[in-house]
Amino acid sequence: MRRSLAGLLLVALSTAPFVASAETALKVGDQQLQTRGVLEASGQLKDVPYKIEWFNFPAAQPLGEALNAGAIDVGGLGDAPLIFAYAAGAKVRAVAATRSQPVDLAIIVPDNSPIKTVADLKGKRIATTRGSIGHYLAIATLERANIKQSDVSLRFMQPADAKAALASGNVDAWSTWDPYVALAEQRDHDRSIANGVNLSSGLSFQAATDDSIKSKRAEIADFLKRVAAGQRWALSHPDEVAAIQSRVTGLPPDVLKVVYQRAQLHPVAIDDSLIAEQQKTADLYHRADVIKTPLNITPSFDKQFPLAAP
Repeated sequence: MRRSLAGLLLVALSTAPFVASAETALKVGDQQLQTRGVLEASGQLKDVPYKIEWFNFPAAQPLGEALNAGAIDVGGLGDAPLIFAYAAGAKVRAVAATRSQPVDLAIIVPDNSPIKTVADLKGKRIATTRGSIGHYLAIATLERANIKQSDVSLRFMQPADAKAALASGNVDAWSTWDPYVALAEQRDHDRSIANGVNLSSGLSFQAATDDSIKSKRAEIADFLKRVAAGQRWALSHPDEVAAIQSRVTGLPPDVLKVVYQRAQLHPVAIDDSLIAEQQKTADLYHRADVIKTPLNITPSFDKQFPLAAP
């Protein structure tokens, strides 16, 4: 196998020990304080050799915009939002991956709604957040049911507005994700008519800007190891995670426990098969004319950050 000098240098860098700086601040984007809650509950925020500045977002779209603007260094977002950010020209790379059971995203309707199946969505108004995994679910669900997008009205809004619109009857359905799904089901008695099983990969990512990968590689590597360790710990400690998540978010602990138990979120390696799954998601967006041109998503991944050992 031939290796260029640049390739040998890359191998040397990828195996060299990381040294984080106490003077460096890592700006981390989070959604509903989910990552921070897991790290605090699992003790992974103890003895961090650098400063972490947290920025909380209600959904992946504004988090992706913050990454694109360089306002944060690294942040967690789903597979679909990462594709949207990359398609928009954001200089970001996925540096770590997780997989969850895709039952944690769903299209929900009020309990008294006449909508019983996906076929009943024809002519209806569906709320979702543009570029979110909810947006992906809506498109994929319609495609599988052979329903044209022109046969429904997609209404793009942030989760809080979508929740209010569903409650007031301004939309007929809401395509969203946990904790919003669990909260709607348990508190508002909404019901699911479709979920992501056999449609969504269940993948989500920690993504970092190109500039941050270059200038804060040691800090990012350490942070990713802590996130992976926290995620593994959370699998067997849903009560503890739910309790601390409840304190930082104000969401009910019983709802959050459902979120963690059914998601079974766990870290996975970024490899060729995972990238191929992500390519399928991008291809669906292109078929649906959401992304206007074909997109090769391979360059949106960075394999230099190995998955931390269990």
